[in-house]
Amino acid sequence: MLARLRRSVQVHPIALDNEEFEGNNDAYLLDAGGETALVDTGVATPAVREQLEAGLAERGHDFESIDAVILTHWHADHAGLAGTIQRAGGARVVVHEADAPMVRRDADARAALRERHETIFEEWGMPTEKRAGLREMLESDALVDPPETVETIADGDEISVGDRTLRAVHAPGHTAGLTCFEFETDAGREAFVGDAILPEYTPNVGGADLRVDRPLERYLASLRRIVDRDYERAWPGHRDVIEAPSERARTIVEHHRERTERVVDVLDAHGPADAWTVSARLFGDLEGIHVLHGPGEAWAHLNHLVEAGVAARDGDEYRLVDDDPDVAALFPKTKY
Repeated sequence: MLARLRRSVQVHPIALDNEEFEGNNDAYLLDAGGETALVDTGVATPAVREQLEAGLAERGHDFESIDAVILTHWHADHAGLAGTIQRAGGARVVVHEADAPMVRRDADARAALRERHETIFEEWGMPTEKRAGLREMLESDALVDPPETVETIADGDEISVGDRTLRAVHAPGHTAGLTCFEFETDAGREAFVGDAILPEYTPNVGGADLRVDRPLERYLASLRRIVDRDYERAWPGHRDVIEAPSERARTIVEHHRERTERVVDVLDAHGPADAWTVSARLFGDLEGIHVLHGPGEAWAHLNHLVEAGVAARDGDEYRLVDDDPDVAALFPKTKY
């Protein structure tokens, strides 16, 4: 039985370039019981399309033979080629309901996010000269070919690919709809995790999707869930497979504890400050997508401190109300 299981289900990583964002991407071909699914797609550039086509061809497939495109979240480096693949062979495109409007490039959803950006950029104190280039990057359609139809899922839903079942595990924080897709193997439970956890750096929280309310709080809850699921192996959206996912999730929690301590130190040394000022103290001068991610990360931590009663917000500035906060108590190890 186990031998048949190993033959009937195969996960094939396909490495893709990613010069626009955070390092090389991974797409995953799942070949199970005569059906195929592609988990994430890479950006919609000619070079990445060629890489994806070549990776599929090595395994005897092409865009037309893909039955389902399963997206961990809406960002262009994960969903960019979904429309291209769907038009080639009619693949269904599946994504969490919270991210579906962004995958479809829904006009109302994009307008609402654009308005949110402008409000938050002002709140953060982002300099006017930094906003123009960032706005152009965020509005560009150059990296995305949206699908015509999208099938939405929610937490706990199951997706069949041949004789294999993937279960949706909602893990918001990086985006509102980020979802892990777990499945059973003879080795144990594994999951495609997108950008929920990554092997070499920590996913951005705060700037990556401004639709997420209390992003750090929700992300920490997602990390707790990953620990509780106790995956044998995780297949991330960037770089190499993660062999100890629970331990990696705990390491990321510790990273955020340390970053929160640094935010407290900035407020202690500087006095009241907006998110842009705190970001500059943490990360220095930023360019490209990091103009969004840096202050977004600072903002997520600042608001986490406000929710905990450690800091208070006066207008667009934050100040400490606890001179000696116990930051470790905000990240209790017993939860992870």
